[in-house]
Amino acid sequence: MMQKHLKLILVLFFGLQLLFLSQLKHFPEFVEQFYSNGIYVYCAKAMRYAFGWAPFSIGDLFYTLASIAIIRWLIKNRKKPFTATKTWLLDIGATLSLVYFAFHCFWGFNYYRQPLYKSLELNPEYSTEQLLAFTERLIQKSNGIHTQLVNNDTLKIEMPYSKPKILNKVKDGYQNLAQDYPQLNYEPVSIKKSIYSLPLTYMGFSGYLNPLTNEAQVNGLIPTYKYPTTSCHEAAHQLGFAAENEANFIGSLAAIHNDDLYFKYSGYTFALRYCLAEIFKRNPDRYNSLLPTLHPGILKNYQETQTFWRSYENPIEPIFESTFDNFLKANNQSDGMKSYSYVVALLVNYYENRTL
Repeated sequence: MMQKHLKLILVLFFGLQLLFLSQLKHFPEFVEQFYSNGIYVYCAKAMRYAFGWAPFSIGDLFYTLASIAIIRWLIKNRKKPFTATKTWLLDIGATLSLVYFAFHCFWGFNYYRQPLYKSLELNPEYSTEQLLAFTERLIQKSNGIHTQLVNNDTLKIEMPYSKPKILNKVKDGYQNLAQDYPQLNYEPVSIKKSIYSLPLTYMGFSGYLNPLTNEAQVNGLIPTYKYPTTSCHEAAHQLGFAAENEANFIGSLAAIHNDDLYFKYSGYTFALRYCLAEIFKRNPDRYNSLLPTLHPGILKNYQETQTFWRSYENPIEPIFESTFDNFLKANNQSDGMKSYSYVVALLVNYYENRTL
């Protein structure tokens, strides 16, 4: 009886959590100061020290064990009478309540922090003229780095590093960024290849953060060209930037500020792809006139990525994307997966008075 009462309390606690979060979104400055730049910093570092040493993903191992436990529970309870439904619901509700609580304590409260543009004192809006001017600068910079890496502008860039080597280099860009922004100091490092890379690819995702172990998981199958920015993006999540547009922005800056020229190339062309997509939405004619100014080799790198994802397209991929879209909306990102593209606003205004 005591156990049943405890489960009921946990189910009620789940409702209280939802009520609490509905109010917390109105206090982003409080979350920013006391959680994102306070409790979370120490909590995240402790988890990365605890789990980062392992060469494999401990978080993925947890997921595997949890999946096995769920399957066993379903098999065990499949023949129980309908009258046991209430007990099942209590079990599920209590478990969800605990997981939901742990998720927010260990990482999820970052969804409610102050927007990054406020912390950096950037304008959240930009004009088409600003976008065009910035994109032209990006094209010039990307072409220049491409020329430094290959002597033929029609060749795509091939990363000379293994994927584990790329993961080891991620910290270097963050160390350079930390000279101006100490909160971006990324230590210790905990970035690993996901053991679920194949299903992750079919789901349409390049990586994810395990909030319960603070391990960044990178899809081991994606093209090597995408590895620097994907890894830097996931590291940004580890540092507490939950919003996808902000993780894209921080990730691109970390790649651009890396001393390695291949990382810079990946970072600049990553930013350029988002800017070109936004120009296409606003002014297709201008997009068509800008595209021929890119080195053909850069376009081949873009095509390489597009071809990779198309080769894994399947009927269930949109379901996973829709699920993640709803997850983002439920966690204080009202635009869901569209928020990925808002990195353009941050980039345009950040580099407004800075050299590339």
